[in-house]
Amino acid sequence: MNPVRLRDLALHYVGRYATSRKKLSDYLQRKLRERGWEADGQADIDALIGDFVRLGYIDDAAYAAARARTLAARGLGKRRVRDDLRSKGISEVDAQDAEDDVAAQKWQSAEHFARRKRIGPYASIPASDEQKRKQFAAFLRAGHEFEVARRFVNASPGDEVEAD
Repeated sequence: MNPVRLRDLALHYVGRYATSRKKLSDYLQRKLRERGWEADGQADIDALIGDFVRLGYIDDAAYAAARARTLAARGLGKRRVRDDLRSKGISEVDAQDAEDDVAAQKWQSAEHFARRKRIGPYASIPASDEQKRKQFAAFLRAGHEFEVARRFVNASPGDEVEAD
């Protein structure tokens, strides 16, 4: 590996995948470990990533917004989205708007989760107490608030669950 090859790898990666600073850094560091560095000095991954940010190839806030929309569409709640963005290396500042959008859509996300998992109003038959405990736990693992989870899990099949 040399500076030109490293830049080419980075360009290919950002051209192919939506990425964050941390994900690109991890990818380039892995490639350096696998292939070694042949040029003088050390590879300056941070400077390369800084150039890409300046050029607009990497935008952590836009990445966070897109990732949050995807996760919310799958029915995941704010806490789970926040944890995912942290694991992707997104700073609190870059993630704030995305988390606010997810919080604003919490009811739709919970409803999608309940529909997908056939919980409460979307079940075909009423759940037993044991099933309700499991459904409630699934809601909480998905990052939803306690009260939202309780309202969906305690609803009977066909009931209308109203937002706050």
